[in-house]
Amino acid sequence: MAEEQKSAAPQQNSDANKNAQKKPYNNKRNNNRPNNKNNNQNRNNSKRRRRSHNAPTDEVLKNFVDKNHEIQKQRLNPHYKLNLDSKAKIRITPLGGLGEIGGNITVFETENEAIVVDVGMSFPDEEMHGVDILVPDFTYLRQIKQKIVAIVITHAHEDHIGAVPYLFKEMQFPIYATPLPLAMIGNKFDEHHLKEFRRYFEPVEKRKVYKIGNDFEIEWMHMTHSIIDSSSLAITTESGTIIHTGDFKIDHTPVDGYPADLHRLAHYGEKGVLCMLSDSTNSYNWDPTPSETSVAPALERVFAKAEGRVILSTFSSNIHRVYQAIQQGIKQGRKVCVIGRSMERNLEVAMQYDYIRLPKNAFIDPEEVNMLSDKEVLIVTTGSQGEPSSALFRMAIGEHRHIKIKPTDLIVLSSRAIPGNEASISQMLNYLQRCGAKVENSRDIHVSGHASIPEQQLMLRLVNPKFFLPVHGEYNHIMRHKETAVGCGVPERNIYLMTDGESIEVTPKYMRKVKSVRVGKTYIDNQNNNEIEDDIVIDRQKLATDGVVIIVAQVSQEDAKMLDKPRVTSFGLVADKQDRAFAKEIEGIIEQFLLHMKEGLILNHKAFEAELRQVVRKHIFRRLKKYPLIVPNIFFR
Repeated sequence: MAEEQKSAAPQQNSDANKNAQKKPYNNKRNNNRPNNKNNNQNRNNSKRRRRSHNAPTDEVLKNFVDKNHEIQKQRLNPHYKLNLDSKAKIRITPLGGLGEIGGNITVFETENEAIVVDVGMSFPDEEMHGVDILVPDFTYLRQIKQKIVAIVITHAHEDHIGAVPYLFKEMQFPIYATPLPLAMIGNKFDEHHLKEFRRYFEPVEKRKVYKIGNDFEIEWMHMTHSIIDSSSLAITTESGTIIHTGDFKIDHTPVDGYPADLHRLAHYGEKGVLCMLSDSTNSYNWDPTPSETSVAPALERVFAKAEGRVILSTFSSNIHRVYQAIQQGIKQGRKVCVIGRSMERNLEVAMQYDYIRLPKNAFIDPEEVNMLSDKEVLIVTTGSQGEPSSALFRMAIGEHRHIKIKPTDLIVLSSRAIPGNEASISQMLNYLQRCGAKVENSRDIHVSGHASIPEQQLMLRLVNPKFFLPVHGEYNHIMRHKETAVGCGVPERNIYLMTDGESIEVTPKYMRKVKSVRVGKTYIDNQNNNEIEDDIVIDRQKLATDGVVIIVAQVSQEDAKMLDKPRVTSFGLVADKQDRAFAKEIEGIIEQFLLHMKEGLILNHKAFEAELRQVVRKHIFRRLKKYPLIVPNIFFR
């Protein structure tokens, strides 16, 4: 009995304990949840203590974490390697290429010496009547002529070398460049009758540092672009190293098998780069720029569906594009006819210096085209931008001497429209399609030669410059490139958006604008390679927009009266049926002018005509809101 009581007691106690555990949860009036939270906290703290006890901090490992953090900071900020005690300065002054596409020319200037990087041309807008090309104003180069030790060329595009002959007609300096740019400059010298200036050529090897003058050391680093043999530059002076990318894209599978020399860029980035100037042309594009080799399959597809002749037009400087097109033509059993002076010249130079190799028996002359069936002909020509003087445009309007467009022709435009050329391209397309030809200009038969945002980011990370100057493009392009640079770790205060003529002083401690120099454009008539004066272009613009008024009158010098009725002729101002009324109106203005003119003015014939011109111009503006060109011819008796 006692044993039963003993055994029952623990059972009762156990039941009581269970009820006690259940009671707080079952009794709604007695809420003990805070105690439950405390219990949970205690358990969590106990777990933390156990974890802390199980994984103690290894001070040796912690020390190496700190060391690696420091290494990463140094890697991302190598500018401590720059000599901050140096008082050396370098000035960077763009004379063209900013706020525009083309016309690239930049002066790098130390205290005693200067170099000029690229001397490019640009193209006129629609208002520059009779102007074929624009070259930079060389006023500043004249001012520092004694300091200039060399011209340095990045690559052979016209917007980087096109103005060299015009500079050399006035002043000459050694030209340092890789072989292809020098060969193409040599061709320009031949055209301008400057063959003797080839003696200034200084060919360079890539990956080799050249001492130029006393202040500059320059290395050419291979870069991929839409023209072969392009380079980026490492310009080293006492103040530090400046990287000039030139025009570039990062093509990992280029046609010639020579990708961009990223190793050398990283080498300089590791050493510490003072400043970088970088191509901004494609700074809005997030998609990586495709490789040039990606065009070949598209060309093969397009050529295969052609029923007759294939006429391919692209930039004459894009040698690898032309090379791939010719390879596809040969593969499909076509003979190749190259038409267009610049296309012929560039292809000849590229083959002459073994940049590309093609069988000579694959080519035919324009006179032989009509001797073959249309399926056996590939014509490679210029004119993808709709230039009125180009071979393709002349074919489209039926004025080419050898080639007439047929309905079975396939026209392949392997290029993108340069901003401003859209209207001329559209006009050419209209002419081609009126002839019945099919036009192929899909996106996959052209790739850009300029870096998009991912490639710009890679360049910024490789070079890791302390200061950054985006170049080559309109203001909105360099502004967008600035945003990319800030995202890649360049402090915004270390970036400056230059405009042409601004002289930027760079030292290891600071970058600032110090002055502005004169810049502008010189107008060139390419038919005779002569300069066109500014006032001629202005007169042409007035004639085009406001017309001209010619006044012929005889005036008595004694009594300041007209001896006969004046003859007034206008063009582009009033309709023919209003000519007589307009002439009568101007006659009245002249009479009023003679009545109220200043005493003695008639004795100064030049001043008399100038004053009459102003009076007539003001009247016409009040009446017609135009400022025509006024040509007074006054005969005094």
